[in-house]
Amino acid sequence: MTGPVRLRAQLESISPVDQREEASIAATLARLSWPGDPFDQATNEHHLTASAFVVSSRGVILLRHRRLGIWVQPGGHVDVGEGPEEAALRETLEETGLAARHPGPALLFHVDVHPGPHEHTHYDLRYVLVAPPIDPSPAKGESPEVYWFDFAGATGRCEPALVNALTKLGQRAQVGNVED
Repeated sequence: MTGPVRLRAQLESISPVDQREEASIAATLARLSWPGDPFDQATNEHHLTASAFVVSSRGVILLRHRRLGIWVQPGGHVDVGEGPEEAALRETLEETGLAARHPGPALLFHVDVHPGPHEHTHYDLRYVLVAPPIDPSPAKGESPEVYWFDFAGATGRCEPALVNALTKLGQRAQVGNVED
């Protein structure tokens, strides 16, 4: 399966956690039908981004966003020539210092459409990544506030739009179903 076809299939296989995610999936599928590169932030203010729910035996990683001051998962823009699965890995390494991996085939777990900076709209593709249970060490210039949280702690601290996704991920983690 090629990139856009595979991404469409991944999006269509997600069971939404709420109406917001259901609408986000529909909007992202529609965005894929627009002309041009859906990841190119320079030519379109509506673009896809990639992020990661990084998990280990210690729980899940959250970081305090430097500009927004909210607790979210690592992520950001997809670079030219890079796919969203690679962008999630790169952003995780940059923002946490952790060499994470996809748990087998890449697991697109959640999607959210939300306002980004500069009047852009982000169609965020959220993957599950597995990392060693070591302390994060973000790169210079990244948020220094990056920590492991158990899932209850994460849902109590995170940006409210993440609660349902983190709850679902925590339930899967409890039954050992994160890596499939």
